[in-house]
Amino acid sequence: MGKTVVSSYLTDVSDEEWAFVLPYLLLSREDNRSRQHSLRALFNGVRYIVKTGNQWRLMPHDLPPWQAVYQQMLRWMAAGCFELLVEDVQSLLREFAGRKPQPTAICIDSRTLQSTPESGARAGYDGAKRRKGSKVHIAVDALGHLLALTVTPADQGDREQVAALDEEVQQVTGDTVELAYVDQGYTGANAAEAAGQHGIRLEVVKHPMAKRGFVLLPRRWVVERSFAWAARFRRLARDYERLDATLKGFHYLSFACTMLTRVFHILNPTS
Repeated sequence: MGKTVVSSYLTDVSDEEWAFVLPYLLLSREDNRSRQHSLRALFNGVRYIVKTGNQWRLMPHDLPPWQAVYQQMLRWMAAGCFELLVEDVQSLLREFAGRKPQPTAICIDSRTLQSTPESGARAGYDGAKRRKGSKVHIAVDALGHLLALTVTPADQGDREQVAALDEEVQQVTGDTVELAYVDQGYTGANAAEAAGQHGIRLEVVKHPMAKRGFVLLPRRWVVERSFAWAARFRRLARDYERLDATLKGFHYLSFACTMLTRVFHILNPTS
């Protein structure tokens, strides 16, 4: 009985997407003689891992060896390629929506990812969620597109990440952000002062106490939807990474894939 061959074609980048992405991934000449595998195949390999959540050693046979894909992924993450891609696509989508290229208001929140044996050494315990793992803190614009992201052990509070997120947001946007919508986990003078140092005012969106069950909070639902987008990439269902930098890079890649799909849907609505 022959082997079952797993194919990766459902996660492969399209021709249009590859033409857009390639300039961001060129760390050396594309026709470099020392290159054994095409950049497109290597990028498809990274996309396959983050989308399916598969183990590296179970890479499909129609993709390069997992070692080559992994090494190239580390180079891209170290160079900040995925962050630059997300930054430019975010501005492009805002212009498509008839907005200014850079936002004046953002939403900030965090989610806790359950740890695994690979990530347990750097995990912390989130008492509120009763979960041991890592906490992903993000800032998104009014459309839900990623602007900044940090990764910490789950026992670190949300307030402590306000300064780092706001600093990164202002670097990305060119100091255009004036207001950040947050939940009640960001209340207190320290968080407000940290945001104020970067010219941002925090506005806490409170949960109406009179209502029970699910309530759609104004402004706050945007960042929750962004977390839902990331959760569709199975590698991000838990924290499977030994390094927090890898977990951060996978989040940027997942947002890049989601946002690129939206760009080309706008450009080619019938395709």
